[in-house]
Amino acid sequence: MKGIRALGRYFRDASKSVVRNFSLSLASISCITITLIVVSISIVISLNVENFAESIRKDVTVVVFLDNDTTKEEIKQIEEDLKKIENIDKMEFKTKQEAADEAKEDNEIFETVVDGWTEDTNPLLDSFMLKVKNVEIIKDTVKEIKKLPKINTVNYGEDIVDQLVTVFKVIEKVCIIAVISLIVVTAFLIANTIKLAIFSRKTEIEIMRLVGASNISIKVPFIIEGLFLGIIGSVIPIIITIYGYITIYNYFGGKILSSSLAKLIEPYPFVYLASLLLLGIGMLVGMFGSWRAVRKYLKI
Repeated sequence: MKGIRALGRYFRDASKSVVRNFSLSLASISCITITLIVVSISIVISLNVENFAESIRKDVTVVVFLDNDTTKEEIKQIEEDLKKIENIDKMEFKTKQEAADEAKEDNEIFETVVDGWTEDTNPLLDSFMLKVKNVEIIKDTVKEIKKLPKINTVNYGEDIVDQLVTVFKVIEKVCIIAVISLIVVTAFLIANTIKLAIFSRKTEIEIMRLVGASNISIKVPFIIEGLFLGIIGSVIPIIITIYGYITIYNYFGGKILSSSLAKLIEPYPFVYLASLLLLGIGMLVGMFGSWRAVRKYLKI
């Protein structure tokens, strides 16, 4: 019971301190707010870039074209051999006639040409459409496939896939580094702001020491004050994150550049999880900044 009363007193003193030192508190809150807005943007970009990369990984299709003279028995054997390759996840066989029908459906210009093809004059090849489990080792998988007999060519758009995955990885790493850097910088700025608050209350702290106040009773209100600053500073970034992301999602119709591969993460529950993350970062950064200032500058 005594501990609960003491904790209540610490919260009361911390809230009074925020109001009493409003100008310093406002500086800390503004610092947290600006930083968390940038952190929010970085988080949204980073997670959506990862979502784009994952969509590409899942959508990559390896097309294995067979020699024109491949028999049905050889096709069955090739299918069995492909199943033995560990990285292959799904497999679909497509005859050259099915490929011709698809070409006819996709482009009206080809319709007349394709209709004139016979089994012998059809220049297309039978093929296997493969999905891989891990796109990172797709090159090794393709090398294994090419060793099989009756394989004409293997294609998966390697240049585009490799470039996109590489670009997405770079963007993701940059965003992560930016988030971490901003959090660290904010923690130091808050520490300096709390330090000024401590210096401005030197007399008050000396009186507390003279009347026998413990180190904990002096330290804890400052740390709780940092907690309050972090919570207050998180409010605007959270509002911007929720309404801003929903607006952007609706404006673009859920995808960038009208590409099925560049789908944005659905707003719910994404915006709420992102908001909780921002709130947690704000609270931790505020408390850490206060704790660092108390430990380093209060000397108690």
